Amino acid sequence: MLSYALRRLLGAVPTVFVIVTISFFLIRVAPGGPFDLERPLEAKVMENLRRIYQMDRPLAEQYWTYLKNVVVGDFGPSFYWRDFTVAELFAGALPISVRLGVLALVLAVLVGGTLGTVAAFRQNRAEDFAVMTVATAGITIPTFVVAPLLQIVFGIWLAWLPVAGWGGGALRNTILPVLVLALPQTAIVARLTRASLIEILRSNPIRTLKAAGLPPTVVVRHALRAAALPVVSYLGPASAALLTGSVVVETIFGIPGVGRFFVEGALNRDYTLVMGTVVLIAVFIIVFNLVVDLVYALVDPRVRLD
Repeated sequence: MLSYALRRLLGAVPTVFVIVTISFFLIRVAPGGPFDLERPLEAKVMENLRRIYQMDRPLAEQYWTYLKNVVVGDFGPSFYWRDFTVAELFAGALPISVRLGVLALVLAVLVGGTLGTVAAFRQNRAEDFAVMTVATAGITIPTFVVAPLLQIVFGIWLAWLPVAGWGGGALRNTILPVLVLALPQTAIVARLTRASLIEILRSNPIRTLKAAGLPPTVVVRHALRAAALPVVSYLGPASAALLTGSVVVETIFGIPGVGRFFVEGALNRDYTLVMGTVVLIAVFIIVFNLVVDLVYALVDPRVRLD
């Protein structure tokens, strides 16, 4: 398994290289620049800024320099927050996004898995219809609608929780963002669990276990293990998206995470910050897909990695 993981990580290097290359040139093609303001800077000031940030050099030289720096983990200075490097911004923002993402992911798996299991065992009954109704609403209602509603109800009307702000990571400040982040993921996990479990319960191996007279707890344990595979597949990219920050949720709640920095970096043409975020998300997706493959082999012994 270790050799497989190492081969996958080495095989991901060309993927990251292609992503970095395409992103680097695409963002440079976009109109505007990091120093373009409504009131243009003086020519001498603009020249000095371009020289300081090495933007006066040929594009190919800039690209080669960026590649060499990224290899050693140097994403360069931020063009907008000029007193910070991109790595320093990530050092403060990434733990916040990861904390919110982990809490939302755990909540989604526990609640969504439980609801999906109940719906599968109570198929076409009131419990099933209730779970599927809630799940459909959770998927279709976007987070930029749910978040203000929760802010109004729990932050303004009831005054139980803060409307926005991080508050140094206080529990009261994390409840609403985590709920908003977890809601669509909970709905998706519930639907995946229900559909997969219904199919597994009707499969021949499970019927054989029932015919052999095994206790229901044993049959259910085998069924849940097989039904978990589609959920595990989905959790790979979902984990990467949650842990690297949600653009909408962090912006609405004023949380200084990676997603919020990405929005502000894109709006202000902060090339290095946007590139750093793209590389970060790409690495997270690759790593979590690898983790999914490894978990697949543990859950389903038929899967061979070598």
